[in-house]
Amino acid sequence: MKDLTGRQKEILSFIAGYLKDHSYPPTIREIADHYSISVKGAYDHITALRRKGFLKQADKRPRTMELTHSVNDDSIMMEIPILGSVAAGIPILAEENFDGNILMHRSMLKKNKKYFALKIKGDSMSGAGILEGDTAIIEKQNTVRNGEIAVAVIDEAVTLKRFFRESSRIKLQSENPAYKPMYSQDVKILGRLSGIIRSY
Repeated sequence: MKDLTGRQKEILSFIAGYLKDHSYPPTIREIADHYSISVKGAYDHITALRRKGFLKQADKRPRTMELTHSVNDDSIMMEIPILGSVAAGIPILAEENFDGNILMHRSMLKKNKKYFALKIKGDSMSGAGILEGDTAIIEKQNTVRNGEIAVAVIDEAVTLKRFFRESSRIKLQSENPAYKPMYSQDVKILGRLSGIIRSY
């Protein structure tokens, strides 16, 4: 099958999630509304997905789209667990509360890596394009390189910050001048930021 564009992967993930939640597919207008694009734009993406072999449609009636692969087909889609919220601001208590799954096209993720998702609260990372209400996709790992955006535990609270290792301490840097850096010698890394999902 031909490679998909980033937007086509997003739309395929949206259709798969919609099918799982409703047992029927979304209309082209619902897809257009979800991504704030024109109906013609959504139709063109659906046509491309059909042409590339990822969707089939019996006729032009609404709600007749079908995935050519099972939603649970590991070669296509992957379920990422949502584990609560993370502060992009003052740290909040970790909420390891399972809050459902988010479906992502496997090509958007690295092979043999584990992921989880967290909802963003606060605006301290707005300079990096990370906004309140976004969903952060986190690659699980316990180390990160200087300058990477990490999910860190500091004083038993979880926060999302840019990581810097200094000579005798760790600096967690915001991307908003309204917030001062956080410093600690005791920081636990839960993972690095892999991507952001935003609903408009």
